Formats: sequence, structure tokens, C-alpha cells
Amino acid sequence: MRSASRLRTVEVFLGERSYPIHLGAGTLAGAGDAIARHTKATHAVVVTVPGVGRRYAGTLLRSLRQAGLRATRIEVPDGDAAKTLHQAARLYQRLLASGADRSSVVVALGGGAVGDLAGFAAATYLRGVSFVQVPTTVLSMVDASIGGKVAVNLPQGKNLVGAFHQPRLVWIDVATLHSLPVRARAAGFAEVVKAAAIRDAGFFADLERDAQRLLALDEAVLLPALERACAIKAKVVSQDEHEQGLRILLNFGHTLAHAVEALMGYRRILHGEAVSMGMAFAARRSEQLGCAPAGTAARLCALLGRLGLPTELPARPRSAYLRALKVDKKRRDARIHYIVLRGIGRAESVPLTPAEILPGRPGRTRG
Repeated sequence: MRSASRLRTVEVFLGERSYPIHLGAGTLAGAGDAIARHTKATHAVVVTVPGVGRRYAGTLLRSLRQAGLRATRIEVPDGDAAKTLHQAARLYQRLLASGADRSSVVVALGGGAVGDLAGFAAATYLRGVSFVQVPTTVLSMVDASIGGKVAVNLPQGKNLVGAFHQPRLVWIDVATLHSLPVRARAAGFAEVVKAAAIRDAGFFADLERDAQRLLALDEAVLLPALERACAIKAKVVSQDEHEQGLRILLNFGHTLAHAVEALMGYRRILHGEAVSMGMAFAARRSEQLGCAPAGTAARLCALLGRLGLPTELPARPRSAYLRALKVDKKRRDARIHYIVLRGIGRAESVPLTPAEILPGRPGRTRG
């Protein structure tokens, strides 16, 4: 068994709701002590998906029990199939059957979807119980596990029913990434690119240099990159917990990403792939609107391409995209807070109607 690396820590400062993000390699067996310390719980319910559960739930459950907690495991479906009100209702019933009460902590073990479902259940079960994130995908490590946005989907769109419920702790063991398919690794790095594109030009340049080493999970570049991405999100969340201003910048690429996912029925596409498409489109649109200098989109698309990510929207009728955009959560009256680049490392929100976001047929020639 490999020895655990030294923990790196990023803090999310939210007053009484502040919490640490601990990052390391080979550290999963140490999670139980940290969870016990940060939650004071007596019972932990580990919510996971079958594949992740087979590989990692045993280690986490042993760690929790060694820390003195009673530990229960609940499995839910993988991916967006888990993010429904039906699955949330099933999870409530299983939490009740496990004896979960207000001294319990819900621990999400897996990717962004299981974190969203488990977090939504934790936010609403008994009017709120403690919650911990143990992410096992790149996407969930740098984005979904941080900031307390938890939600389930409706047929009309993603994350339309949700809450803000901050975790007590985020525990990241990058060793869990080695079991991910390369496609899933690449999809997660879309969120790393997003963080750099909107807030840190120097970080973006480092990603350009290290793209292949990141895909290979070279810890010498992986841990610092994930730490920097986590720090960007932590700082934004600390300044704007409930997405009243600055935090909306984290939605760069997501407006069209959510539309793409809805149009594809949440099948055959990974969230990070949709975000990559949405970022590429937004960068091109930023140039067309006169917000970003020429070459911004080409540079972003080149990095996404090196990571094996798509940069063109699926061919669907413009009318279908416009219908999907009309249920965007960031919409105010007839306009959407659409995130554009001012250049690599700088972003801002501009109010646009769906028709202004997508002025012509989706595809290479018009955005």
C-alpha cells in the first residue's frame, strides 16, 4: 500500500459555517478521524454509487468505525439518474431505516451527482443534518463538492430544485482518480480550465504547459493544480455564498452546457464535456460581442482540445436550444446572466436574452 502524502489545506471562510478542504494522495483511510472531529457525529451514512462503493466504501467505513462512529452504507444510481425527486424520496426512506437522526452525518462518496443528491437529502432531512463530501472525480474535487450548492433535476432542466447546504469538510484523495476512465478524467479537467479562465491567467498558462501530465495524473503537477482550482472556488464562495454577484462567474460555460445536457436527455455526454462545449461557445461569443480580444477563444479551445474535450455544440435546431435556455436558473425576467471572458483570467456577467446568446444556428460558423 502506498504511503499517504502530506495534506494540503484550502479554507472556505464562511464564519460559523467555515470548513477546510483537505487534499492528499493515499489519504482515504484517514478520513474518519477528520469527519468525527469536524462533525461531532455519532453515526455516519455513506452515500455512494455501486462502482465507487466497491472500490472505496470499505476503506472509508473502516476509517469511520475506527474513529468511533456507527457507519452505514447506502448505494444510489450513478450519474444524473440519481438526481431526481424520486431518488431523493427513496434516500429519505433509507436514512430513516438506518436510524439517521440529527447526530448523524451524511457522507457523499463519489462524483458530483451523488454529492448533489446526498447533499440535497442532508439539507432537507430533519430540516438539515451534517454533510461531508469525499469526492472521487476531478469534477467533484474542484467544483461540485465545494460551495454548498446541492440540487436535483426536473425533466425540464438541471438543478431546478435545490438548496445551499455547506459541507463540514471536503476530503480529497487523488489516488481515487486512478480508477477513472480517461474520458471521465478529461471531463473533470474542464472545471479546472474554467477556474483558470475566469480568475487566473498564470494558472491557465501552467495548464497549457502541463496538460498531458495532468491527464496522466502525475501528482507533482496534479495536486498543485487541484489545490489552485479549489482555492479559486473557495475564495469566490467565501465572498459570495449565495450567488448574488461574484459567484455567478463560476457559471462560465454552464448556460449552454445545461441546455446541451437537457437536449441530450442527460445521456451520452458527461457534464464536463458539456461545460467544455459551453466554454468554447462563450469564448467565441465573447469575441463577437467585443468583450474579449481576438485569439482568446482559439487559446481556450486549444487547451480543451489537448485535454481531449469537445469544443463544438451538438447539432440541434436553434429553436430547441432557445427552449432549453428559457429554464436557465440564472434568468431574470427575459434575460440571462451570461458569463463572458474579457480575456484569459478575466470574466464578467452580461445580461442577454436567449436569442442574443444564440443569434444563429448552433455550430462552428456562428459561435
